[in-house]
Amino acid sequence: MNESISENNNVVDLGKTKGGMLDIVKLTQILEAALLAAGEPLNLAQLGKLFNDNERPDDASLRQALTRLAADCEHRAVELIEVASGYRLQVRQSLQPWVSRLWTERPQRYSRALMETLALIAYRQPITRGEIEEVRGVSVSTNIVRTLQERDWIRVVGHRDVPGKPALLGTTKAFLDYFALKSLDELPTLAEIQDMADPEPELDLEPLLPDSAEDSAATDEANRSEE
Repeated sequence: MNESISENNNVVDLGKTKGGMLDIVKLTQILEAALLAAGEPLNLAQLGKLFNDNERPDDASLRQALTRLAADCEHRAVELIEVASGYRLQVRQSLQPWVSRLWTERPQRYSRALMETLALIAYRQPITRGEIEEVRGVSVSTNIVRTLQERDWIRVVGHRDVPGKPALLGTTKAFLDYFALKSLDELPTLAEIQDMADPEPELDLEPLLPDSAEDSAATDEANRSEE
């Protein structure tokens, strides 16, 4: 998204072999409409398929139009971002407190166990379940692993070449997309994580089962206090 657009370049050359010229404004509108309708990230190949063979712009032209679209959104409620799977139009984070009121159900919170498990997979991948348990000092709940897999945030990327062939876990593109990251290189440093004021951000997750007897007892005690 760093490519600049010339103010005088109002027409995109579709190439001599493709026989056409397309107004940059029209191209930008087409891409914006597609991204709004898709409701998910689209990459350059997917955007290119919107056009017939005789009018399909090249990747450079698509990037030019996307850069223009990002600039057009600068003072709007939505923004264009690039994530691992492609480009996405989304509501600006600064407006989330108001937009979230459209949904009456309060989002569930991460358990600390799930956050620690996800963080270990993200920062130390590929990693086995046993290695996660060794670092955390407690067993990893099957429910936590299942929840992360059902959300398509983690997957089995291989098997460790040791007796038992334990599965190696790693993150997915869906994980990067959800957290608005293009690559794992954009993950915050461990020092930045420790400085975060709220270590348990609210996200729309299904309720989680405790991953240990200690967590279960704490949950039961909290429920009795509320009664």
